[in-house]
Amino acid sequence: MITIFSARKILTMNPQNPEATHVAIRDGVILGAGNLSDLGGWGDYELNIDFADKVLMPGFVEGHCHLQEGALWSHTYVGFFDRMSPEGEMNVGCPSLDEVLAKLAAAEAKMDDPTAPLPAWSLDPIYFDNQRVNRAQLDSISTERPIGIMHASGHIMNVNTKALELAGLLRPGINHEGVPLGADGLPTGELKGPDVMSPVSIHVGFDRDMLACDEGGMWRFGKLCVRAGVTTATDLAARLPEDAVNLMHKVTGNKTFPARIVPLRFHHGVSPEDLIKHVEDLAPKSTDKLRLGRIKIVVDGSIQGFSARLRAPGYYNGAPNGLWYIAPEQLAYVLENALAKGILVHCHTNGDEATQLVIDTMRRALREHPATDHRFTLQHCQLADTAQFKQIKELGLCVNLFANHHHYWGDQHYELTVGPERAERMNAAGTAARLDVPFAIHSDAPITPLGPLFTGWCAMNRKTASGRILGEREKITLDQALHAITLGAAYTLHLDGEVGSIEAGKRADFAVLEDDPLDMGVDGLKDTRVWGTVLGGEIFAAADV
Repeated sequence: MITIFSARKILTMNPQNPEATHVAIRDGVILGAGNLSDLGGWGDYELNIDFADKVLMPGFVEGHCHLQEGALWSHTYVGFFDRMSPEGEMNVGCPSLDEVLAKLAAAEAKMDDPTAPLPAWSLDPIYFDNQRVNRAQLDSISTERPIGIMHASGHIMNVNTKALELAGLLRPGINHEGVPLGADGLPTGELKGPDVMSPVSIHVGFDRDMLACDEGGMWRFGKLCVRAGVTTATDLAARLPEDAVNLMHKVTGNKTFPARIVPLRFHHGVSPEDLIKHVEDLAPKSTDKLRLGRIKIVVDGSIQGFSARLRAPGYYNGAPNGLWYIAPEQLAYVLENALAKGILVHCHTNGDEATQLVIDTMRRALREHPATDHRFTLQHCQLADTAQFKQIKELGLCVNLFANHHHYWGDQHYELTVGPERAERMNAAGTAARLDVPFAIHSDAPITPLGPLFTGWCAMNRKTASGRILGEREKITLDQALHAITLGAAYTLHLDGEVGSIEAGKRADFAVLEDDPLDMGVDGLKDTRVWGTVLGGEIFAAADV
């Protein structure tokens, strides 16, 4: 049966047919967008006027986020900013370290089992004059139960003495750059990087795979997608063991699950050879709503966590350089073999030294395995300068820029991490646009909240939390922002032939908006109200999730 949706306006993101009033669908696929009389030529139809006063856009594509966002909401939120839960409840932020500890103490007081772990998330000491949280502070809450707090960056964790004891790390003689030591020669309780966080995470209430999501978390993540207008979302660092893949198949196979999920296999904890083999085995298990067979490599850490790899002049406050998360020879092996086998790879590079490593390695890999449409993507790529963007263009790479950073950490980057000049060029979407580098923008949820319209606002305005404008020349236009959260992100995933625009032959995936983004404009895009989504012709109202 053909259904034709009418709308106040349809912004198709199809440059050959940019606006329409109606869209016809059959069996979850778009037949066409245009006026009613033209679409009626497809045959008998049912006219749906539910959206007659709404604006339709292609369902937004979040090219860098994590299903973990859904699972974390079962833990205690201790972030600096107020944050909306999947159920639409506002969680008040913690504007001081004392309030973080008080919130943890309040959560601990409600727990019955004295040995059960207390997990929390979204801490960032950079908002508290970069004070480091230590195990003694967490011991003041409890010495009997293990406590662990995941940082907002996802690259650092703070734990108490009990957690270190359970993981066998409360001992002298540890020599690891990700394990700071106190004056007593013992770990301070701060852990940097997945190799030292993972052994402790199981003891503090996080899954053995900290990036994993349980069934309830996936459904909560789906609610967030509907509220944000997202119909295709990545899980951009998953280990994807068999049980996790089975869970993803179960949830996405449910007709009422409201999003398409694209998980990328994380490189950590597996040899490069086994990584390639695992991804090859996963690809045939893809379905309409679950796309498998892509790789994610994390090259360095977090800028605000001082674990990203920076070229000279290094960190503005004199902090030592950050951490490498993969050896150069392993990076080379993965890139070369992925090119040879046609496997898509996305590389996390926060610092410009990490970006340069991927550029140099990719240049050598392409000499061995030329590929004209590989679409390998640099994720975050926050500090790349113009010379690097020119190399990125030359090599056919894409970038997915972390535009939300300007709002959440822009002031700290300007004053503490990289200093004024480099803070002005961070997430240089304007340069990408001028040089015609394919680009997307993202939230990296749960690092920042899922919300492509807000991310677009960040990329256009580049305004920090204090109101400072960082990088006037790197602002992008409204049209460029809307492209980045639809076709731009879809392109980086090799999915632009299926999603990202409303046109014949693509999936019937729509963001249903109360307001017209073109009317809301550069200043008001973040305030555009989302009614809900349509996924493959199925309607999901935010008010009902």
